[in-house]
Amino acid sequence: MSPDQLYRDLSTVMAAAFPDRDPPEAVGPDTRVFADLGMASIELVVLGERLEQFYGRKLPFGPFLAGLRSRGADDLSLGELVAFLQQHV
Repeated sequence: MSPDQLYRDLSTVMAAAFPDRDPPEAVGPDTRVFADLGMASIELVVLGERLEQFYGRKLPFGPFLAGLRSRGADDLSLGELVAFLQQHV
């Protein structure tokens, strides 16, 4: 699946999961989930669950997030999330 399609899917899922949140005007690979989109960690978990529902399959989201923490990442870029989805969707 192309990155462009994954970004569109991600936008669709986020809009459905968080209908009260205004979508950012411009997002890209360097857009950060916490700092730029203002999401909380629990919302990231919800997003992972919604992505599983959207794609109809279990995704290794927990290990993915644990890997980010183990390397000291304090935020997640949409580019990293799309690369993860490319591997598992």
